[in-house]
Amino acid sequence: MVPRTAPSGGAARLGFLTRVAEQPLHRALGLTDGELDRICELLEREPNHFELAVFSLLWSEHCGYKHSALLLKSFPTSSPRVLQGPGENAGVIDLGEGEAVAFKVESHNHPSAVEPFQGAATGVGGILRDIIAMGARPVALLDGLRFGEPDHMFERAVAGIANYGNSVGVPTVGGDTAFDPAYADNCLVNAMCVGLLPTERVLKAQARGTGNVVFLYGATTGRDGIGGASVLASQELGEEDADKRPSVQIGDPFTGKKLIESSLELVERGLVESLQDCGAAGLASSLAEMARGGGGIDVQLDRVPLREDQMEPWEIMISESQERMVAVVRPERLAAVEEVCDRWELDHAAIGEVTDTGELRAYVDGDLVGGIPAAYLTDEAPRYEVPRQPRPAAQPAPVPAGPPTDRALLDLLASPNIRSRAWIYRRYDHLVGSRTVRRPGLDAAVLRLLPSYRGLAISLDASGRIARLDPNTGGALAVLEAARNVACAGGEPLAITDCLNFGNPEKPDIAWELAEAIEGMAAACEALGIPVVSGNVSLYNETDGRAIHPTPVVGCVGLIRDVRTIPSTWREGDAIYLAGEPELSLDGSEYQRLYGELAGRPAPLDLAAEAALVQALHETAPKCSLVHDASEGGLAVALAEAAIVGGVGAELDLADDSLALFGEGGGQAILASSEELEFPRIGSVGGDTVLGVPIDKLRQAWEMTD
Repeated sequence: MVPRTAPSGGAARLGFLTRVAEQPLHRALGLTDGELDRICELLEREPNHFELAVFSLLWSEHCGYKHSALLLKSFPTSSPRVLQGPGENAGVIDLGEGEAVAFKVESHNHPSAVEPFQGAATGVGGILRDIIAMGARPVALLDGLRFGEPDHMFERAVAGIANYGNSVGVPTVGGDTAFDPAYADNCLVNAMCVGLLPTERVLKAQARGTGNVVFLYGATTGRDGIGGASVLASQELGEEDADKRPSVQIGDPFTGKKLIESSLELVERGLVESLQDCGAAGLASSLAEMARGGGGIDVQLDRVPLREDQMEPWEIMISESQERMVAVVRPERLAAVEEVCDRWELDHAAIGEVTDTGELRAYVDGDLVGGIPAAYLTDEAPRYEVPRQPRPAAQPAPVPAGPPTDRALLDLLASPNIRSRAWIYRRYDHLVGSRTVRRPGLDAAVLRLLPSYRGLAISLDASGRIARLDPNTGGALAVLEAARNVACAGGEPLAITDCLNFGNPEKPDIAWELAEAIEGMAAACEALGIPVVSGNVSLYNETDGRAIHPTPVVGCVGLIRDVRTIPSTWREGDAIYLAGEPELSLDGSEYQRLYGELAGRPAPLDLAAEAALVQALHETAPKCSLVHDASEGGLAVALAEAAIVGGVGAELDLADDSLALFGEGGGQAILASSEELEFPRIGSVGGDTVLGVPIDKLRQAWEMTD
C-alpha cells in the first residue's frame, strides 16, 4: 500500500502540487475520495503515484466527460454519409466522388484565460493534429472567440491564432466573435479545423497488430503543459490563475508544419497502421485511447526524446508538450518511417509495442513503473448525473426605450458584436492553399473541392445571451444559425460539430443549463436531418464562482454543387425578398443589450419551419445575387450589411417597428435576385440609403471610421 499524501522529489516540481502538498495526493490531482475508492476497487489494490497521475488525467472532466457523456447520447450521430462519428479524433463525412471531409471543433479556454497568445496558438495546433490523425490534410480553420471586451487579452489571442495558422499554411476562413462582461474573467477560445481525404483512407486511432511498433515523432518532451487537462481545464479559475502558467503548453508552428507534411506522407505511402494526436494528457491519453478495445501497449518511457533533464516517469507520461504524434508501425516498415522523420528533421523514437494484454504498461530501464487495464482508464471513467435545478420561465421583459430607427441602426452597426470583423480576419491568411472561394465576411466561408467546381460551405456560430435566458432555445439556435449560414452560401448542410462551453456542472443550475442546451441542439439536428459527428465539452468555465453564459458553439459543413453559382452581393435593380416568418423578440437581442438589461425570454422556435427555411435557402441560392442571414441586430442590420458590402442602397417597404426591424429569434434571410422568387417581396436594390440612412454613414459606423 502507498501513502495518499503528495510525494516529495519530482512531484514537488509541479506548481499546482507545491500549493497543496499537505493534502492527499489524489485530491491535489483532481480526483475525489469516491473516485480513488473506485480505482482501488478496479485494480484490487491501491495505485502507485505513477498510476494515480495517469488516472487523474484520464478521469478528468476534460478527458473523461464525467458530467456530459450520458447527456451526449441524445445527439443523432448517424446518416448515410457518416464514415466516422463521435469517438475518434474527428468526424468524417462522405462527400461523394471518392472525397471525404474530416472536421471538429475544440476548446482551449482555460489556457487562453491564463496566457492568451500561447493558449490560442496551441488550441489551433491541437485541432490541426486531430484532423491529421484521421489521415486528412487540413484545409481550413475557423475560430470562435468570446471575451469581455476587445482588449489586450483579446488582441493576444487573435495574434496567437494568426501566428500558428499563418505559419503552418492553413487558411483561417471564418469564425464567430462576441464580447460580453460574462466572459471577462473566463474567455472562450474555440478552434475548428476542416480537412480533406479520400474516402478509403479514414484512419482510426487503434493499436492493432500484436508486435507492431509504437512510434513517437515530432517535438521533444518537456514539462510544459503538465496537469493541463486535470488541474487547469477541469477546475474553476481563481485568483491564483497566474500560478497555473506552467500548465499552459508552448506551441511551435514550424514544427507543426513539418508534422503535418510528414504525417501525410506516412499515411499516403501506407507506412502507418494508425495515428493518434498527443495532446491533452499527453502519452497517457494517447496510448490509453489506442489500447482500448482489447489491445494493449507496453511503453518504454526512457526511450522518449526529452528536452529537459531528470524528468520523472510520470512527468514524461502526462506532459502535454505540443507538436507530437504517435503512430503504430509494422516492424518491417520502421526504417522507412524513420527515414521520413529524419528528412523532415523531426525527433522520433520507437517507444513501445502493441500487445494483446489489454493493459497500458509503462517501463523505465526495464522496470515496470505502472500497469493499468486500458478499459479502466477509458470505459470505466465515472459517469455522473447531477441533480438539476430548472429556472422558472421568465416573463417577457419590457420593450427597451430605444432611439429612432435611424439612430438605433447606426448604434447597432457600431456595436462590438456586430461591426465589421475585418480588423480581426485581416491578420489571418485566408487564401493560402488556393481553395478559398468566399472569404471571411457575411455568412459561411466557401472552399473549392479542386479540381472540380464542387465546394464546401463552412460556418461556426454560437449562442450566449439567448442561452442564458433559455438554454434549450439557445442550443437549438446555435445549430440552426450554423446550418442557415451554410444554406445562404448555397450549401446543403451535411453534419455538425459542437463545443459546449458551460460553468461548473456540479452545480444543479449549471447541470440544468447543460442538459437543456443539449436537448435543444438534438431537437434542431433531428428537425434538420443532420448528425453530430464530433465535438468537445468544456466545463468549469467559472472564475471565483462566476459562470460564463452557457455557450454552445456549432460548426456546420455543407456541400455546394457548383461554386460558380454561390451568391455574393446584390445588384442594382434586383428585387429584395424576405424568407422566414419566425416569432421575434427583443429579449436577449443586441438591441436589448444596448438599450436595456438582459432579461425576459426569447421567442419560441418552430423547428419544422426552421428546417424548411434552410432547405429553401440552399435550393434558391443559385438563383440569387445575395442571400444573407438576419441574426444579431435583426432584419435592419442584415439589410444595412448587404448595402455596405454591395455598395448600393435599398428602397424598402417596411413598417417602422423596432420589433420587426431589430427583433431576433428564429430564422430570417434576405434574398436579392433578378428572378421572381416565391418569397414576400420587401423592396428593390437601388439608391444610396437604407431605411433613410446614407450608406456612407452606415459604413462609417460598421467600420468604426470617422
